[in-house]
Amino acid sequence: MKTSNTLMNNPMYLRRRRTNFVMLGLTGVSVIIGLVWLVWILWTLLSKGLPALNLDLFTQNQPTMGETDGGLKNAIVGSLMMVFTATAIATPVGILAGTYLAEYGRNNRFTRMVRFVNDILLSAPSITIGMFAFILFYFGLKMGANSNSGWSGAIALSIVMLPVVVRTTDDMLKLVPNSLREAAVALGCPYWKMIFMIGYRSAKTGILTGLLLGVARIFGETAPLIVTAVGNNFYSTDMTQRMASLPKVILDFALSPDDNWQKLAWGGAMLITFFVLLLNISTRYIANRNR
Repeated sequence: MKTSNTLMNNPMYLRRRRTNFVMLGLTGVSVIIGLVWLVWILWTLLSKGLPALNLDLFTQNQPTMGETDGGLKNAIVGSLMMVFTATAIATPVGILAGTYLAEYGRNNRFTRMVRFVNDILLSAPSITIGMFAFILFYFGLKMGANSNSGWSGAIALSIVMLPVVVRTTDDMLKLVPNSLREAAVALGCPYWKMIFMIGYRSAKTGILTGLLLGVARIFGETAPLIVTAVGNNFYSTDMTQRMASLPKVILDFALSPDDNWQKLAWGGAMLITFFVLLLNISTRYIANRNR
């Protein structure tokens, strides 16, 4: 008992308790502040976005200013087409590049340079990537007026998604035990076949998770599409022409004084939130399925 009282009265022990109490209080307040903003944003989105969700949102094109009805069909279709095209471009390129970094390049100078550039692309402003895609189509491919198109928007989105796929593939393949590689090669398996039969099978969950995260990132991107796809007030599936997209329409409608446009903007924001939430839930499920 005497030892316990001596410890409780120790100045160092008392100072540590006060420091612990203060730091716990500060971290608790920080969590509360973060949750307040998150709940506020979600409540605002749900309260204004849910009333805008109806059948017209998916079956009618965006209205002109002053109309009381309309939907976002053209923007939804445009976003899906560009995201699908970007995913189809970024997926094979990203997986093959990540495979080279993890399996063939290892730690040589070129590989380290590629990883460094890939990390820069991960944090690069998306508007810069959009400008690059526009310049590529306008000056590089001499597309002229057709530089603003669904294809240029898809290329910009694929560049945004590419470093995510490369980094994920690289990291997941490096987690595959070397003993599995050595056993396959020792049995006479060609190295390329070992990658397909052993590496990809072992890392498929992580690679698929990276793909879903990449799709979730580009689905809500607005900046690259401002200078590439630009937008279209009408329904169009022609990727060589300007194409509407949900993020761009939400931006335009949210800045408008028209009440119907603002309502549709909240509905579009709700759709993107649901889609990204679904992808994140799918990612968590896939990541935890084989644990």
